[in-house]
Amino acid sequence: MFTGLVQTMGRVERIETRGKETRFTIATDISDYVKGESIAINGACLTVETFSGSSFSCYASAETINRTNLGGLRPGSTVNCERAMAVGDRLGGHIVSGHVDCIAKVESISNAGESTIYEISFPEEQGKYVVAKGSVALDGISLTVNKCGNNYLKVNIIPETSQQTTISKWAPGYEINMETDVIGKYVFNMLSAWNPTKKEDAVNSGLTMDFLRENGF
Repeated sequence: MFTGLVQTMGRVERIETRGKETRFTIATDISDYVKGESIAINGACLTVETFSGSSFSCYASAETINRTNLGGLRPGSTVNCERAMAVGDRLGGHIVSGHVDCIAKVESISNAGESTIYEISFPEEQGKYVVAKGSVALDGISLTVNKCGNNYLKVNIIPETSQQTTISKWAPGYEINMETDVIGKYVFNMLSAWNPTKKEDAVNSGLTMDFLRENGF
């Protein structure tokens, strides 16, 4: 589990591709890696396989490459890095699983005082999990949704966040790993059984007379 607070930016040193699978070597300012630990790279949870000095290697399966922007990385690319949260740590961002839901895209950028507003588009099926003033992880960064619709959201980026993450490199057309709020997904899934839109949805969701009786109806 992660918090969406980027600890450091890493640099891709080497990429080894075999078919649709990829192994990355990434250099950071971390020096006390632990074999097998989880590190979120642009919000995608990967496992440390080997390490030497300030560099570590990690493997990305075909599924990971297909569902994230990691396939677009090249030697020299900069990535956001966050080690897994330890029990007792401050939860300064929000609960982030490191499981990317979709690829989002920067549509427009505008200034608001010292801050920058980014409008981000995403597949419409993810819209039900995005709410105004809720949380979203973009490339592993915990952000607050300022405004949203069925297939877009806007975030306000302060100078500190821009300086400490890869956001400074975002431009219109840039593809971003997006993870919606995991708690919101669980709540939506639980409530969907209570509010089916069609009769067949009620049957498929498990909303039956027995279910209603067991829950006091």
